[in-house]
Order: sequence, then structure tokens, then C-alpha cells
Amino acid sequence: MVKHCNTFFLFCLLPLFFDAQISTVVESWKADKDLKSATLSFCVIDTKTGEIVAELNSHQYVIPASTQKVITTGAALGTLGAGYRYSTKIYHTGTFSKETGVINGDIIIYGTGDPTLQSENFTKDTNQVTDKWAQVLKEKGVKEIKGKIIGDASFFDRSIPGNWIWADINNYFGVAPCGLSYNDNKFKIIYTSKEAGSKATVEKTIPAYCNSTICINSNVIAKGTEDDAFVYGDPFSYTKEVAGKIPPNKSNFEVEAALPDPALLCAEKFSNSLKKAGIKYNSKLIESNYKKSDSTITKQLLHSHWSPSLDRIIFYTNLKSNNHYCETILRSVGRGSMYLGIDAVKNYWQKKGLDVSELFMVDGSGLSRANTVTTNFQASLLNKIYNDSSLYKIFNASLPVAGKSGSMSNIGKGKLIENNMRAKTGYINRARGYCGYVKSKSGKDLAFSVLFNNYNCSAKDAKVKIEKFLVELGEL
Repeated sequence: MVKHCNTFFLFCLLPLFFDAQISTVVESWKADKDLKSATLSFCVIDTKTGEIVAELNSHQYVIPASTQKVITTGAALGTLGAGYRYSTKIYHTGTFSKETGVINGDIIIYGTGDPTLQSENFTKDTNQVTDKWAQVLKEKGVKEIKGKIIGDASFFDRSIPGNWIWADINNYFGVAPCGLSYNDNKFKIIYTSKEAGSKATVEKTIPAYCNSTICINSNVIAKGTEDDAFVYGDPFSYTKEVAGKIPPNKSNFEVEAALPDPALLCAEKFSNSLKKAGIKYNSKLIESNYKKSDSTITKQLLHSHWSPSLDRIIFYTNLKSNNHYCETILRSVGRGSMYLGIDAVKNYWQKKGLDVSELFMVDGSGLSRANTVTTNFQASLLNKIYNDSSLYKIFNASLPVAGKSGSMSNIGKGKLIENNMRAKTGYINRARGYCGYVKSKSGKDLAFSVLFNNYNCSAKDAKVKIEKFLVELGEL
């Protein structure tokens, strides 16, 4: 639990290194009734000297929200390397006769966590990646498969962080990572709404499973102007409860939810691709597997599919604050385990000289409110990356640009920080923050972290209050 102190007392403990421009912003926070009981923290470091330029409560634990992603992605670049690629391998068991084209055995699609398979960030055409796999098998002379088609996701533990909340885990932003991810591990519920106050109608789900049906129990009302519908239930179940609001008088309105079994969907899409390629198979013998495979079973490799490089995946992870990608990366660092991933991330930063007692991780993406960190830790981490030539260019390129891209696109418009500040943003309920880099007016390259917790205003208003601080950083 984050400890809360009297805000006036905190402001009385302002550090010696405190610029007058920043001090003006802090004084405005001190007088702000919305921040009376909030926890406010920041740390700014000169990357050339390593000295602290300004700080406030910088060793106090605060909830990082999605700024946590800099911790995970930075460690992944340092341990796995920018050129790391995920493999998805297609094997067959039993025998394959090139004379008859018959595989007397199973087809196994073995994933190692690639989050980009049919992902909207990497799929630029309407063809399924499974169509390409089917063509490879056809070119190898495969004409018929006598056994099963199995989507094997056993490389990852099948779990979600225990501290994620009920309102998140069935929605697109809270999907569980999977050893064989597909279609961003989400599906769309298509609604039609009519007049305000009426109940919206579910038309269909996209994509649909072949041999299973997702049951949608919906109580969504036509009201307001935003997508305010949320999906609830067991994330691995085919029954979903949807409640909330969507705008009136809409057709083909999309609400995105977590797939119950991405590995099965991948196997089914592959079976459809085999059919299009003219390869025979039994459509009832399609399944997924999440348990460790029997190592005594002999498998023969038919095809290897390789993901885009890790630097490209991290680009979208940070630019779009993609929780699915980040949780996948964490497990990749941990060889399939979330817990080993957390240990590996902490060990990496400890070896870099950071005090990991200022970091408490329960996930990689920051979706849980149980994560805590200090702004000193985050700013020091960013300073380490800045001074590592093998990491900085790639990592910095993944951060949204003030006034230009991602969640920073509306920050600092018309100010010095526009196009001159890159930062990872973070937001969950009553926790907001930014951490990244800026070149100041005086020519200093600064690494910074600023986090607000438990403010008594809207997220939009909190953003405005923090933006004043970010603007002043550019003026230092």
C-alpha cells in the first residue's frame, strides 16, 4: 500500500536543488485543493553529469501505471537484444510420405510467445499469416493430414497477474499473454444501438471460432458519446458478461474483448488455410495445448516463422502502451515465466547499479495498482539508458513525442517541448505520470520522472497540472 503523508509537510521538504521555474509549478500544486491529499513525486537528472537538477519526494513509493513499461522494455533490450526474434515452428509427428503426400500424425504449431501473429500493428494485408504457412506445406508436398492440428502454447505459463482487477482482465487492454498468441489475443463484439436509453443489440463476434461459440450476455445501454462498455468474467471462458454504455444510433460499433483461447483460434485459422490450399484434414481434430509436451514424442520440423525484431515490437509497446506486448516481453525475459521475468528484470537493473529496493513489480506493463516505484529509480534508469550507446537510440525512438505522437500528441503544443520531449505516459484510476527525456532551453539533456497518485480530480485535469511541469522542464 502506498503511504500517504500530509501534503504541506511534503512541500516543506523541498530539496536544495530546486529551480525557480519548477518551484513556481510546485507552489501552484501546493495551493491546489485537488492535490491536497495526493502523493506527488518527481526527479530530474542531468544525463551528462548524473546530477539531480530537481526532485520532490523522489524516494517515496508511488504507483507508476504504464510508465512501468520503461523498466521492462529497457531490461529486455539489454538482456535479449534489439535483434531478438520469436519463432513459431510447425512440426509433424508420426511419418510423412513424400510419395503420397500424407502425414500420418499430428501437426503442431509451437509458439514461443510471438505477440505479432496477425497483430493489427504488423499485418498490413487481409491475408492470414496461416495462409502463408499452408502454402509452405503445400510446396513441401503435403496433401493430407491424418492426425490432429494442435496449437501449442505450452512455452508460457497460462496465467494473468493476480493483482489485475476484475474490470480489466476481459477487456482488450487486459488480455493474457499466450505462448501462441493470435490476433492480439482479442476479438470484437459488434453492436447496433438505437435511441438513447434503449438496450444495444449484439450482432456478431469477429473473429469467430469454428467449433466453439462465445456466449455474450449483454446489458449495454445506448447513452453518452464514448465507448464505456466493459467485459467481465473468467478470461479463459467462452461466456462473457458485457455491461455499460455505447453511443446511440450506431451500427457496427466495436467493443473489444479478450479471446478465451488464442492458441485454438490460431489452429482453427490454420485449418481453414489448409482447406483453401487443398490439403485434407479432419475438421473435428483441432485443439490447443497449454501443458508441457511429452519430450519423448519425436517431431519433425516443417516450417519456422520468425517475428519482427524486438526493437520493432518495443516501438509499438511504448508508443501505443500495449500491455499484451509488454507482458509477453516480460515472460520472454523469464523464459516463459512471469515470476522469473520479474526476477530477471530486477537483477538486470541491480547489476546496472540501481537500488532495486525502490522497485516493487507484480507485472511488466503497470496495469496493476500493486506496482510501486520511486521517481528517483525511474529517472536513474533512464539516465543509465541514455549513457548506454547500445540501448539509447532504439529505446528513445520507442517513446511518444510531445505534440506529435502516441499519448504525447496533445502535450506541449506550441511550447518548447513540442517535438523536443519524448516520454512514456502512464494512467490508471487516480494514478498518472510521465517519464522520459527532454533537451532544455539551456542545452541540457534531462532524464525525468513525474508521478501523481490519488488526486481528487479528473484524469484530464491531472494531465493539465502535470503538463505545466513538463513545459517548465523545457525551459530550464
